[in-house]
Amino acid sequence: MKGNAIIESTMLGYEDHCMLTCFLNLKQQGLGQGFGGYRLDSSKGWSLGTDFWVKRILQVTGVGKWEDLKGTYVRVEGEDFGVIKGIGHITDDKWFYPEKECKLLMESKEYKAIQLIQI
Repeated sequence: MKGNAIIESTMLGYEDHCMLTCFLNLKQQGLGQGFGGYRLDSSKGWSLGTDFWVKRILQVTGVGKWEDLKGTYVRVEGEDFGVIKGIGHITDDKWFYPEKECKLLMESKEYKAIQLIQI
């Protein structure tokens, strides 16, 4: 299912299990839903995943700073009343599908250290 949504708020930080994560809190057709919730750090306290995740969200939304995401319209793709699988630019054909992209990235020699664990 694809549709439009607005980013109502964001979270980039540590959740209650002390794992670094981020969320985009979206409003779509009057309903709120989150996009994100993946662990962005490793048990060693760092990961290349944080850089990748933040960079891709900014690239796809066309926003230059994390603080400017609030109020930005995006396209979303996911299951009916389920997990949002990807977000896209509101008018351009630019999408971020974290599971697909991170899998490809983790298979590359350059980023073998990334661990993507959904919390």
